Amino acid sequence: MTRVGAETPTLFFDLDGTLADPREGMTKCLLHALQRLGRLAPAPEALLQYIGPSLRSAFPRLLESDDPGLIEAAVRYYRERYSTVGLFEQDIYPGIPLLLQTLHGDSFNLFVVTSKPQIFAQKILDHFRLAEYFADVFGPQLDGRFDDKTELIAHIFEQTTCQPRQAVMIGDRASDILAGKTNGTRTIAVTYGFGSAEELAGAEPDQICHSPAAIRDAVLQAFPTL
Repeated sequence: MTRVGAETPTLFFDLDGTLADPREGMTKCLLHALQRLGRLAPAPEALLQYIGPSLRSAFPRLLESDDPGLIEAAVRYYRERYSTVGLFEQDIYPGIPLLLQTLHGDSFNLFVVTSKPQIFAQKILDHFRLAEYFADVFGPQLDGRFDDKTELIAHIFEQTTCQPRQAVMIGDRASDILAGKTNGTRTIAVTYGFGSAEELAGAEPDQICHSPAAIRDAVLQAFPTL
């Protein structure tokens, strides 16, 4: 069980679209899965909408099918490429390393809370030398457990001593914001990722940031007594 101070402010960072831009690797892996299934491949730009949600929620829409066998085959083919090549085909957004270093120095507890399987998220953080800033990394298991981010955040509160009133969920998709709100956290939406302005506004986050540089000020506003 991860131990953090119950009254220590904790920041939950989404990974894809919030800390890193994974469009190259993820679109190539989606195309790889479609090709392995003999499906026509759309333009890479058309695949950006599927970045963020779990694969098991994205592939039914992409394949226009709820067939469990087909969905699992697509996930398997996606990971066939992603696990060796695709996970490193991405860029950390400019300003993110400095932001994390600063927030870590401010004594916030930082967690990664992602729809990407935990095993891959950890490898990405290690590869890009960001792991040192995070107390822990939370994501789904490969079998789909905790694919739903609302359930994942609830699990975090069960496994740690941090409290919802002392936590902020930071992400680029409505699913990030709604998962945080459902679990009682404050929320910050970022607009530089993959969620549209309309999508994010509809989720009604507590604050909206247009760049990584703006996140620290938003966090300090969420905890004015610090």
